[in-house]
Amino acid sequence: MFWMFKEWFWLERFWLPPMIKWSDLEDHDGLVFVKPSHLYMTIPYAFLLLIIRRVFENFIASPLAKSFGIKETVRKVTPNTALENFFKHSTRRPLQTDIYGLAKKCNLTERQVERWFRNRRNQERPSRLKKFQEACWRFAFYLIITVAGIAFLYDKPWLYDLGEVWNGYPKQPLLPSQYWYYILEMSFYWSLLFRLGFDVKRKDFLAHIIHHLAAISLMSFSWCANYIRSGTLVMIVHDVADIWLESAKMFSYAGWTQTCNTLFFIFSAIFFISRLIVFPFWILYCTLIIPMYYLEPFFSYIFLNLQLIILQVLHLYWGYYILKMLNRCIFMKNIQDVRSDDEEEEEEEEEEEEVTKGKEMDCLKNGLGAERHLIPNGQHGR
Repeated sequence: MFWMFKEWFWLERFWLPPMIKWSDLEDHDGLVFVKPSHLYMTIPYAFLLLIIRRVFENFIASPLAKSFGIKETVRKVTPNTALENFFKHSTRRPLQTDIYGLAKKCNLTERQVERWFRNRRNQERPSRLKKFQEACWRFAFYLIITVAGIAFLYDKPWLYDLGEVWNGYPKQPLLPSQYWYYILEMSFYWSLLFRLGFDVKRKDFLAHIIHHLAAISLMSFSWCANYIRSGTLVMIVHDVADIWLESAKMFSYAGWTQTCNTLFFIFSAIFFISRLIVFPFWILYCTLIIPMYYLEPFFSYIFLNLQLIILQVLHLYWGYYILKMLNRCIFMKNIQDVRSDDEEEEEEEEEEEEVTKGKEMDCLKNGLGAERHLIPNGQHGR
């Protein structure tokens, strides 16, 4: 059964243009062509990247975070056996009826029970240091791979003439630079996928899974069908914007608001240009329209473009979030990742509000207004 499926899966009509055989892509005369077996190396390289990441976060990202004043924070919660048992065995977010019963049981006010559960949930959230380490690692990789991508592509004719992407397809030999560019990029996305369960989880967690799987699927498919030239263009268009996003996150976690805002505006501009203009009107044009001048439509051509269109839908999805963040920055003078759980911020605002109210009550008791101006007798209710 397995061998029958394997033979069916690798049928030439699924992967190659009509009249082209796998034998046409065998190595000859010193020319090397892509092979699906090359992709096996992405898994061990992914685990190697995880080891490198661990070393990087401990010996480079952590000292850098400390130089920015970012420290490992320990959130303390008042021990309470009854509330802890309910938190672990029932739910992390109790209903109002549960809060009322727990308050009676523990001889606490409902507000104190609500705050205890909020603090307990915050205790399990990743620290600012962990977020900085993750952003720093991604920034370092995207910087290196983008510089490498530019070095690999700057002298290639298909970067300047999209017709060269399809000239001689699929009998296009594999270059060493293309091999390492692809293998490293795919290994990186495998490593991100392996770490999703341990990295900081955000509201677009599912979109990240879809994105990583789509990226790996797209790169694997383009490799096997020898769409290497168009694949390298897709990768450089994506990597060039991610550097600025991760650097903006790093400075955000460090508290450098102005620098973060500047970097985020740069990222937004590059994102909208590269993924909402260049990608649909340059890359998709290259993969969807230009091949018609060279080839008849075939299965892998359709499947490739279907995956690229799904990727473009994800671009629109993240573009929506970026617009929300830009709106918050411009009108609220504050950039905050709208994908993040903002419960901690709500807790801080709530505490500040209670302190303010407490001060106002003290002022009222002493005959002063909230701004500590004297209030004439009998006018406290105005």
